[in-house]
Amino acid sequence: MRYHNITKDDMLNGDGLRVVLWVAGCDHCCKDCQNPITWDPNGGLEFDDEAREELFEALDKDYISGITFSGGDPLFYGNREAVEALAKEIRDKFPQKTIWMYTGFTYETIADLKVMEYVDVLVDGEFVVEQKDTQLPWRGSTNQRVIDVKASRKTNQVVLHCD
Repeated sequence: MRYHNITKDDMLNGDGLRVVLWVAGCDHCCKDCQNPITWDPNGGLEFDDEAREELFEALDKDYISGITFSGGDPLFYGNREAVEALAKEIRDKFPQKTIWMYTGFTYETIADLKVMEYVDVLVDGEFVVEQKDTQLPWRGSTNQRVIDVKASRKTNQVVLHCD
């Protein structure tokens, strides 16, 4: 897996203060995407042991609520295996931290992926510039949903996360 940045103390990409891992690779190519530089799966840097250490050091701070996987798309086909392994490692090492994920895929198409066992909140759907709304918390367009994954898996229907 490759990544572009690790943001620390982020308040915009999920609830509370978060660490954000901006992965490389996306084939949705949404019109007016905020991060088109992250589309190239060969862009950015290799997510190596040094990057993992930086990420875990940031997550270890008491005031950090959790991690957000963004990008690019963490569920781009070339990222899925590495993102799943990292999410599991984070869940095991930091069980009290929440895991958020942004993806252009809809929940219905990825609900059965093993990585969803580790995700607490999913922001799903492609960004649609014609439905852009800057007043929405944690998402850019009205078609996107902020989903409580744990509750959705339990009830077998989409449960929205309270804004």
